[in-house]
Amino acid sequence: MKNFILFTLLSIAFIFTGCASQTSHVKSTVNKVNFQSVPLQKATLLQTGKNKASCAVCGMSLPMFYKTNHVADTKYGVRQYCSLHCVVHDNELNKTDLKNLRVVDTVSLKFIPALNAYYVVGSSKPATMSRVSKYAFAKKSEAEAFAKQFGGKVMKFYDAYDVATKDFTKR
Repeated sequence: MKNFILFTLLSIAFIFTGCASQTSHVKSTVNKVNFQSVPLQKATLLQTGKNKASCAVCGMSLPMFYKTNHVADTKYGVRQYCSLHCVVHDNELNKTDLKNLRVVDTVSLKFIPALNAYYVVGSSKPATMSRVSKYAFAKKSEAEAFAKQFGGKVMKFYDAYDVATKDFTKR
């Protein structure tokens, strides 16, 4: 009986130890992804309908990838995207005519005109829907400071768009 109780206690300890290490692994994984995220109440969702919190192209959570969100006016109404990758997909592959393209400023979390933004492309921060990260800033000085801290190259919209189109080239 003593052996059974000892075995049971050791099994329980092993299970809790295993769960704790799994939990810490999940937390460390989430923290790596969290940079793009904001709580739902901080996200500005401009599209409407039952899927307004999901990317118009891939369906990913817009608040979860908010710092890389873009939005555009289309003949279907306002469409919001999780990333520049999905903007390129909708514009180039779906042939959706995008007008008044805006992007989230990584600092203020407000939408700004994409053509006026300074993108940091290729930083060490996580990318969305791509291997190459693309974060936008309203001020060039903030983009340069971000690039200095996390790497990447500062560029304007059309150059960042060109980088995003490479996601779709055959390898």
